[in-house]
Amino acid sequence: MNVKLRVLTAGVLFFTGQVVFAQKDTTGSKKDKEQKIEEIVVLGYSKTSTKAKSSASSVTIGSETLENRPNISVLNSIQGTAPGIVANSASGSPGSGKFNIIIRGLSSLNGSTDPLYVIDGIITSGSQFRNLNPNDIDTFSILKDAQATAIYGNRAANGVVVITTKGGKFNSKLRISYDALTSFSVLPKTDYNMSSGQQLLQVQKNAGGGKGATMSQNDINNFTTNTDWRDLFSRVGMSQQHTLSVSAGGENISNFVSLGYVDSEGNIRGTDFKRFTLRNNLNGKSNDGKLTFGAIIGLGFSKRNQLDDETNTAINANTVQNPLFGTVLSAPYLAAPTFSNGLGLFNQIGTASGNGNGAYILYDNIMGGIRNQFTETSLTANVSGNYKLTSDLSIGNRTGVDYKNYQRQFARAANGYLSLVVAAGQGAKYGGFEQFNTVNDLTFNTTTNITYNHSFGDHTITAAAYLDYIKVNWQSYTQQQNGLDPLVWEFGAGTGYVPFNPATPNIYRPSASALKVTAGTLAYFGTLDYDYQGKYGVSGVIRRDGSYRFPKDNRWETFWSVAGRWNVDKENFMEGSGFNLLKIRASLGTTGNQNLFTVANNTNVLTVGPSSYLDYNGPNPTTAPAYQSLPGYYLANLGNQNLKWEEVKQLDLGVDFNYKGLVEGTFDYYQKRTSRLFNSIPVTYVTGQGSLRGNNGVMDNKGVEGSLRIHILRKANTKLSVFGNVGYNSNKIISMEAPDLTGDFVDGIGGPADQWQLYPYLGVNPSNGEQLFLDINGNVTQTPTAGDRRLTGKSPMPKYTGGFGFNFQHDGFFVDALFSYQKGGYIYDNLYSWVMNPSYAASGLNVSADLLNAWTPNNTNATVPSLSAVNSTLEGSSDRFLFKSDFVRLKNVSVGYTFSKKTLGNLPINSIKVFAQAENIYTFTGWKGFDVEPITTYSLNVYPNPKTYSVGVNVDF
Repeated sequence: MNVKLRVLTAGVLFFTGQVVFAQKDTTGSKKDKEQKIEEIVVLGYSKTSTKAKSSASSVTIGSETLENRPNISVLNSIQGTAPGIVANSASGSPGSGKFNIIIRGLSSLNGSTDPLYVIDGIITSGSQFRNLNPNDIDTFSILKDAQATAIYGNRAANGVVVITTKGGKFNSKLRISYDALTSFSVLPKTDYNMSSGQQLLQVQKNAGGGKGATMSQNDINNFTTNTDWRDLFSRVGMSQQHTLSVSAGGENISNFVSLGYVDSEGNIRGTDFKRFTLRNNLNGKSNDGKLTFGAIIGLGFSKRNQLDDETNTAINANTVQNPLFGTVLSAPYLAAPTFSNGLGLFNQIGTASGNGNGAYILYDNIMGGIRNQFTETSLTANVSGNYKLTSDLSIGNRTGVDYKNYQRQFARAANGYLSLVVAAGQGAKYGGFEQFNTVNDLTFNTTTNITYNHSFGDHTITAAAYLDYIKVNWQSYTQQQNGLDPLVWEFGAGTGYVPFNPATPNIYRPSASALKVTAGTLAYFGTLDYDYQGKYGVSGVIRRDGSYRFPKDNRWETFWSVAGRWNVDKENFMEGSGFNLLKIRASLGTTGNQNLFTVANNTNVLTVGPSSYLDYNGPNPTTAPAYQSLPGYYLANLGNQNLKWEEVKQLDLGVDFNYKGLVEGTFDYYQKRTSRLFNSIPVTYVTGQGSLRGNNGVMDNKGVEGSLRIHILRKANTKLSVFGNVGYNSNKIISMEAPDLTGDFVDGIGGPADQWQLYPYLGVNPSNGEQLFLDINGNVTQTPTAGDRRLTGKSPMPKYTGGFGFNFQHDGFFVDALFSYQKGGYIYDNLYSWVMNPSYAASGLNVSADLLNAWTPNNTNATVPSLSAVNSTLEGSSDRFLFKSDFVRLKNVSVGYTFSKKTLGNLPINSIKVFAQAENIYTFTGWKGFDVEPITTYSLNVYPNPKTYSVGVNVDF
């Protein structure tokens, strides 16, 4: 009898309890109606265990939690599902790779904080997930403590995410499954109380600048134009997702094949994403069972249009290139655009890009003035085999590749407004440019292991030795052509380029560049697991790693872990207690972080021209006259032969339990210490630099985490369970040589990493409307200085994260809900500071209508400073616009009905599931901006995560 378990949106799930069959059976005994099912725990290097026998801290999320969600990347679907995990999308742009997963706090200041990603045994990067169909995933496992991660050694300091894709089953019939999902998404709104056209004119008149300052009060009162720029820049995004999969298995061969297609529109016009995926997973075994083998291949092809590159560095605060600004800052008193392209706009306004005309320029950009397209082809493939030399001894190997070809085409169009303005400034006939960038990224990975497994009496010993080799080849090629002829130029076609003329070398000069990086690691390691009667277990890992990133003398490092467990429920004194599982576990070990820079110990020499010598008499170098006007050299980057690995040592104490299959959960306490932090070390300026890269500092993360699920109803036709998980993490810098405390965002000893250093904002002076602040001595002042800033102990990282929800099922009807939450982080809302700045109104940008309630001699109790406050520019280093990023979000709710085979009768269909769902429906928060979810320092330039509504169907033949 086959039983399909619906496992949705849970944190940590245990299936060691009794599962009662839903099918009616009046002839069998109670024992026949029950079955023990143990959860399989997926560990590193294809190791698996059961929940009862695992001494590691890990979370496994099942496929039904991840399937048929309206998310291009599976990473968007895990928020709120696991304790101790910060999982936040940093961009709602379709296909963006900007996603943050932080496991048990920040483990590095300047090295990578991303976990290690492993798909079917092959190491990959987080960007690969945009080309992976979430419906192809079988399990998504998060490895957290040293026992779970030490096996990956040099890459596992930030935790490990292990993904196993689906496969066929031996001796199974042909199964065909089709999934379809149609979604509609909308851009969230801000709570800035933005002005209407008339209100903006009134703010300008009150402030004495801008168009409104030149108008009479009567003209403003009768003004009616109120253009909805949000509607012009954004849209309701429509998405389609389709997956067709086929699986079957014989006596010795099983296979799984999947085809997927996604077409997703972004909420900002001009952004979209399309993806095709193909997967084939083959497994086999010999007749005698001694040989098992597998071959996995996953192909992905995607094309996406984005505002700019992944980090949006070019448009952070550029009001004429960032359409997200346009939805908020565009002046509503401007009439809707009537031009067809940038040439039409140029003929209307010439080079006058200011005076509020940025709205028109942004509109031209999203309608074709700027083109930014990414094309990716990805391949993940591996072959594996395992052969039993004896009943106790086996040898195995897995060899695979992870390949990505990435192409970016970026152009400022020939007839785009910005191109025409630049050309006019250069005195050139033609403007615009087109850039092509190609990146080839290939990772080769091979792992060989020999495993000994032997049981005697009540004892079981498993020992294994591994040899792991990774080789990376990364190449980048970039070329740019300046000057595009609008009569023949076509985006991406390579036509319409204006020939280079040596007589005017600075106008149409083409450029090209190339970069190549070759890297590699080698590791050998061993594992040991011992079990006695299923009551007690001891495990250990020792791994020796070598990496090219470090100097020769520091290239090798050893990492290790030891762990133990006590299955209390197996003791005689626990008989009849009702506990199906009660396990205490502990682990201690180390992991490393080698993901810092491309080459950490290099030294680069740069030439300095005769008139640009650098005078290093302090932290702010200045130019100085050259000696006899001769060129010279200086070291742009100092090497460090003493550079070593970052090392993370972690202690974990945990309890797992399951009481009568009704209440199940897990609780953990952990301590993580990162030593030898990658950081700057002060050196004499005689070297040409004020610092070099080295090991400097110690940082701690301490926390608790837990999850709980309660099965309230477990009847044959009705089931109801509620669940929740929570994680708390405290981050603190313990020591650091000469920390840099010169900015607003610093790493101070005794506080968290990346904490804010600001002076307190106290409000408005009722006597003159100036802003009031608190200086370093505790005195009220209107003129604070940089010396008045103080460490706040506040950082963007939340202290509490988690999720909760419920699953309900009655006959074929089901309702599932998931909430996610975070608390304790602080983000500077500088977009809000912009809309509260009257000088922006004077320059033609829209602002908040709250400025109409600003201080005046007749409104001395106002909470908004005077529009003419002298110290308005001093708020930038204050905490006036520093806000909590706390939220509780209804992440997902799904309602549907499953038609069973019994209902479908003689149709050649096993089941049909129809459902409707919504994602990011409502967020309870005090945040005023677009989206509180992204963990970032400043709110500018964040493409918000949309609200999404979907309908879908799954047909199982």
